[in-house]
Amino acid sequence: MSTNKIFIAAAGSGKTKFIVDDVLNNQPNKVLITTFTNANEQSIRERLAVANGGSLPSGVIIQPWFSFLLEHGVRPYRFWDKKDNGLNLVSEKSGYRFTNGDGQKIYWGEKDFSNYYFDSSMRVYSDKISKLVFECNKNSKGYVVGRLEKIFNYIFIDEVQDMAGWDFEIIKLLMQSSITVIMVGDQRQAVYKTNPAPKYKKYANGKIADFITNECKNITCEIDTSTLKTSYRNSQEICELSLKLYPHLPSCCSGLKCTSTHMGIYLVRKEDVENYANCIDDADYEFNFERKSRGIKFVQLRNNKTTKDVMSDREVLNFGISKGLEFYHILIYPTKPMLNWLEDNNFGLKEGARADFYVALTRAFFSVGIVVPDDFNVNIDNIKTWSAIK
Repeated sequence: MSTNKIFIAAAGSGKTKFIVDDVLNNQPNKVLITTFTNANEQSIRERLAVANGGSLPSGVIIQPWFSFLLEHGVRPYRFWDKKDNGLNLVSEKSGYRFTNGDGQKIYWGEKDFSNYYFDSSMRVYSDKISKLVFECNKNSKGYVVGRLEKIFNYIFIDEVQDMAGWDFEIIKLLMQSSITVIMVGDQRQAVYKTNPAPKYKKYANGKIADFITNECKNITCEIDTSTLKTSYRNSQEICELSLKLYPHLPSCCSGLKCTSTHMGIYLVRKEDVENYANCIDDADYEFNFERKSRGIKFVQLRNNKTTKDVMSDREVLNFGISKGLEFYHILIYPTKPMLNWLEDNNFGLKEGARADFYVALTRAFFSVGIVVPDDFNVNIDNIKTWSAIK
């Protein structure tokens, strides 16, 4: 049996390609590939089919994480009377019962089984589905995992940094089984998480390697920080700035093989934004690859729809939505805390904002423009100021 592994990856290092190649190199095997978001599941499906000549290899199943838990965890060994009616996707604690006289929300407890795990339509609450799977396995004396052992030889978990709460217990059960578990993720891109459950809160925000080190000491799992440390998307300047956000994590270097007449990182004063965008339109390239970034050379990235002063005639995306995408050039509209961090890298940027900024910076192949107020301190090491080079 192969060893369980987790690969700590850098942005643009080819995480999906790595999984596709590994799956194809391990045929014939019964394989499950799972990931949190539907968009990433679809991307893996498409790329694996292309690499396999137009169709998925036999014996390979690709499912989003919640679909996997529902089909293979909840339904085979349910120990309650009513059938479930799917999933209720929630973004906050579920099972709200009423508000007391002090304005405090009161929730159903575990003794109220149906109301705790299910809504009135018998849909499983997404923040409790992993816990329910754990209970199903416990109640069936391990048959949930035993059944999975008969179905799959390998389970690949992509974007594993998105896992949270009771997901960690499910991963631990899988790693203790005869199934080989391969996980790939980047803690620095933890802009999503599967649920807001408080369990293992200290390992939220992508700290699954710490969970394995501290909570899985009797389980064999290799932590690999070197295989996926080269970014084939980002220029060296982009790698160096983005890594300053996470100085305690493994370093990353650029493997970008192509160049542009417009490369680097620039501070762009608000008054210069349109001229900066026009300059990018005139950029030339020396490269020979097929990553055409949806045909879009340039995109604006913002925190949310309330961000002011974005150019209305240019494409704009929120930071989180841009995760997994790549563009030749980007223009970032940072939040005030992000600007504070640029001026002083020791500024206490919150983890969510830190991950958002990292994701935004690493979407670009060639250049990153960062919009700053006209009176912003522009004396920042290794970052050029656009107005100074026009």
